Amino acid sequence: MGIWLLRRMGQVIPTLLILSFLIFGLQQLMPGDPALILAGEERGDPAVLAQIRAELGLDKPVWHQYLLWIGRVLTGDFGFSWRIRVPVSELILTKLPVTFQLASMAFIIAILIGVPLGIVSAVKKDTPADWAANGAALFGISTPNFWLGIMMILLFSVELGWLPPSGYVPLFEDPVQSLATTIMPAFVLGTGVASVLMRHTRAAMLTALSQDYVRTARAKGLRERIVVCKHALRNALIPVVTLGAIEFGRLLAGAVLTEQIFTIPGFGKLIVDAVFNRDYPVVQGVVMATALIFVLLSLLTDLLYMAINPRLRNA
Repeated sequence: MGIWLLRRMGQVIPTLLILSFLIFGLQQLMPGDPALILAGEERGDPAVLAQIRAELGLDKPVWHQYLLWIGRVLTGDFGFSWRIRVPVSELILTKLPVTFQLASMAFIIAILIGVPLGIVSAVKKDTPADWAANGAALFGISTPNFWLGIMMILLFSVELGWLPPSGYVPLFEDPVQSLATTIMPAFVLGTGVASVLMRHTRAAMLTALSQDYVRTARAKGLRERIVVCKHALRNALIPVVTLGAIEFGRLLAGAVLTEQIFTIPGFGKLIVDAVFNRDYPVVQGVVMATALIFVLLSLLTDLLYMAINPRLRNA
């Protein structure tokens, strides 16, 4: 296990370095001059523009800017926001827990809905239960998040008055109110992921249920619940775990519309504001943090593989 971890870490480091080069290089292709935006009403003064470029290091060659940036990143310093003069690492540590809570709740909802529906759909293939589960999955995939969010606000906030329509309360400040402000956006995000998980769970379960070891288990007289849950499901979970890791990372990085609708100050809103304001250090820091999250999720997925299938430990 130790050798395997060292080998995987040896793959992670060059991957992150390549990603850092792409993140920094592609951002240089963005149109517009940050100095003009930051200069405001004094954008017509060449001396002011030259001073801003010198302070931000924009007057140096691109390769020099990259070396300075990656050197700071390796020490955990993502620089300062050009707009609000706050450390980028502080912004990330402030906004990421908000989105992490939202994504975690959405992922739990997705698992509780998608995986059981996928199992039932596979076990009850070509029955009304299968058709109902596939219909629910099709609805979840086809429904836009922003429309579902607006409809839920109209129903549960405007008509029934059960939940607040927007805003966010930190979990440790008031757990009940925090859950009240995040349950609707979490459900909106979770339904789409649940539909994808349902379809993949169904396909994986159908493949597993047709294998010889399942027929052997049934021939031994084992109960159907044991055959499905202990033998078929455990082997069917490997592709589902892979998909789950990808979807969880996507929830962390792509909850922009939902956060805007429910006015949640999370990761997505932070990067959108930074892009519009040409706040390069914030964009670079957020995207680099997102890339690191995906790499760590990939590593965690491999560890889950070994926990699910012991044969992979000696592979």
